[in-house]
Formats: sequence, C-alpha cells, structure tokens
Amino acid sequence: MIKGSKICGIKDLSTLNFIINYPYPPNFIGFICNYPKSSRYVSITDLKKLLNVKKNKSEFVAVLVKPNNQILEEIKSLPFDYYQLYDCTPDEIKFIKQKYKKKIITAFTIKNKSDVDNYKSYYDVTDIYLFDSKGYEKSERFNHNLIKNIKLNKELMLAGNIKYDDNLRNYEKIANYLDLSGGLETSGLKDTSKIEIFLNNLYKLKK
Repeated sequence: MIKGSKICGIKDLSTLNFIINYPYPPNFIGFICNYPKSSRYVSITDLKKLLNVKKNKSEFVAVLVKPNNQILEEIKSLPFDYYQLYDCTPDEIKFIKQKYKKKIITAFTIKNKSDVDNYKSYYDVTDIYLFDSKGYEKSERFNHNLIKNIKLNKELMLAGNIKYDDNLRNYEKIANYLDLSGGLETSGLKDTSKIEIFLNNLYKLKK
C-alpha cells in the first residue's frame, strides 16, 4: 500500500519552499550530498543555505554514495532525519547509524534477482529499503517484478524512472513510498507543475 512519497534532487530554495508548503507535501525530501556526477548535486556551502528552512511535515534525507568520513562530518550538524546510503556494506551502515544517530534508507540498485537478494544482509541496519535502477544520476527503469513478491517486514521505497503522471495504482502492491526525481523535471530542472500533479494524484489515491 502506498503511504506517501519522496521527492529527490532538490537544489533551489524556491522549489523547496513550494514543496514544504504544499497542502499535501511529500513525506521525504532528498538532497544529493556527495555525488558531483549528478546534475542535482548540492555543495556543502549551498546545502547550509538551502536547509535553513522550516521542514513542516516533510523529513529531510541526505543522499550519499559510499560516503567517506569527511562528508559525514561536514553534514552531521545539518537537519537531516535520514541518510540514504548507496554502495555501503552492512558494517559500514551500522557504524554510520550508530555514530550519527540517523535513520537509514538503504538503497539497492537493481538489474537482476541477485541484486535484490542482497537486501537480506541489511535487515538489522535498515529502516526503509529503497529499490532503484542502476542509473544513479540517470533516470532508468528496472523490472519491478523482481521485487514484487519479496517479504521485507519493513517499509519499501521504489525509485527508477517513475513519471509524475503515471497511474499510481500500478505501484500499490509493490511499494509503501514512491521516490521521484527526474520524473518531476523539465529540461533538467524541477517543474512545480509536474510536482503538483504528482502530489495531487498521490493524495487522491491515499484517500
């Protein structure tokens, strides 16, 4: 059952203000903290300015690809509720979770069933599982049938080329949260009209 959403890749204050003040805001808002290959990457200097806002009903997520100690120390005082971690071992996540006292979204990039099966090793360190495509900074789709029947006993977030105007009922039996980034953009920039359509459709579905 879909409970809500995450909008990822925010890098400007006007879009952030639009989202956090929307009547039906997303549950999570993600910021790309250490992956310069992504056009959605935000530097530490800009993050400090950007995050100086009232979150209202949304929680903030630091999106981190195999973070080193330097980036973890640089963001530790920023108002993140979750760290979304790519390419980390269970032991690395356990260390980060305990040291920085953050909830964890463990991200798995999926191409085949063996990629999915990795989730079993992360149960003890994960608060939310995120299944994504192998695209990283690119919006690519993966075969959702690969995760359709797994039993997690934890919440599942789904990403990977989901569009703002998709029929959200297609995801109802798969995910608890939908994670959109590129699907809410026009010419590489967040499009508030697409964000509005997506959030309205999600609100109607939940009602």
